[in-house]
Amino acid sequence: MAGNRTNSPRVGELRLDVRRDVPVALHRQIAAAVRAHIRSGRLPIGSSLPPTRLLAADLGVSRGVVIEAYAQLTAEGYLASRPGGYTEVAGGVREPADRPPVIEPAAYRIDFSYGRADVAHFPRQAWLRSFRQVLTTTSTPEFALLSGRGAPALRTALADYLNRVRGTVADPRNIVITNGFAQGIRLLIQVLADQGATRLALEDPAPDDDARPAALRAGLAVIGVPVDEQGILTDGLDDVDADTLVLAPSHQWPVGGALPAARRAAVVRWACERNALLIEDDYDAEYRFDRDPLGALQGLAPEQVAYAGTLSKTLAPGVRIGWLVLPEHLTDAVAEAKIAADRGSATLEQLALADFLVRGEFDRHTRRMRPLYRARREALVAALHRHLPGARPAGIAAGLHLLVWLPPDLDEQELADGAAKLGVFVQPLSRYRIAPVGDRRGALILGYSVLSESAIAEGIALLGEAARRLRR
Repeated sequence: MAGNRTNSPRVGELRLDVRRDVPVALHRQIAAAVRAHIRSGRLPIGSSLPPTRLLAADLGVSRGVVIEAYAQLTAEGYLASRPGGYTEVAGGVREPADRPPVIEPAAYRIDFSYGRADVAHFPRQAWLRSFRQVLTTTSTPEFALLSGRGAPALRTALADYLNRVRGTVADPRNIVITNGFAQGIRLLIQVLADQGATRLALEDPAPDDDARPAALRAGLAVIGVPVDEQGILTDGLDDVDADTLVLAPSHQWPVGGALPAARRAAVVRWACERNALLIEDDYDAEYRFDRDPLGALQGLAPEQVAYAGTLSKTLAPGVRIGWLVLPEHLTDAVAEAKIAADRGSATLEQLALADFLVRGEFDRHTRRMRPLYRARREALVAALHRHLPGARPAGIAAGLHLLVWLPPDLDEQELADGAAKLGVFVQPLSRYRIAPVGDRRGALILGYSVLSESAIAEGIALLGEAARRLRR
């Protein structure tokens, strides 16, 4: 299939475009297009959507991609299931008619999307050396091995790296290699549901594209636990009735807090008292700019914490390798679920990553990228101070994005819409909230990892112009 193919089947009388030449996941493109049709009223309340299998065939994507998009929209309240397995537009979701049209992210001149590694700096030569080494030295039988846990060489190399750099207590026997974080969280949540889990708690706000739809698809109720700028709030944790809690203690997404020691202890105590599982999302902890990264929560309680990591933010999402460091009692079940899902991840890439880690190339790559990302972060903070006075950046000590709290006179959605008219993409915080109550301050999520310093300055200047227009 061509890399820039665009498929445009009809949803009722509506055209749905999915492109493969833009850096936006297919399920997000589908969800965004259907969401826009619903908001504008072009998909009326009560109208049926095509079956997932039919839409997937029309688009030329896997059925799982469409299921993911439908699950996302169902979780957001745009869609509802009805008897017979049909999906229809839910009530009460139409936007006012004067809302501006939705612009696809690829159409923006300056895109502050979050969660992307700068793949222009991918260490091609070092990666090629690892591939050559593997092709030269790996025995023939090893290429035939498929394992739900993953290649032993990679699991050993990962355990050494994570124990050294992230402070984990990782045993290679309890590591499962996955095709990225998304697959790992889906496998783990399904195993927990099969074992009787009924409720999953998430930090609020939290990402909406992995754990939340996976939990809903597995039949789990989803509840939110509020956060502040230090991470998840633990004062009311005793009242949280959940079997599992997903959190990012080293760098909460998207607010950016690092969980203090007392709260870490409280979270572990809650999990132990309830015999609940903590799922630690360690998505970008290598990129901390003010001090050494905090050690992983898993090191405090290895039998209560499942640690999830990925190369998406540190190396490249296209490598498609993630990992779970699991409590011993979950390892076999998750490994079996992995085999059932895809017969195991590709061996060659796993062995290449093992060599890449052992030779220290991954450490060298993150050391090279850290000052580059720091310079872009500093350019973003400086531009915000200059062009958006009254806004307050948060989470600036680490990661690849900032959260910017807005002054009370600026509405986050209106500002995002105004920026879109000027060709700048920014993401409002509100879509990632779970509970309808709590801190309702407006904020924007600004990713800066793939933008040059000059593009950052230009984009924030345009954002400031959009703010001035709203204030007139």
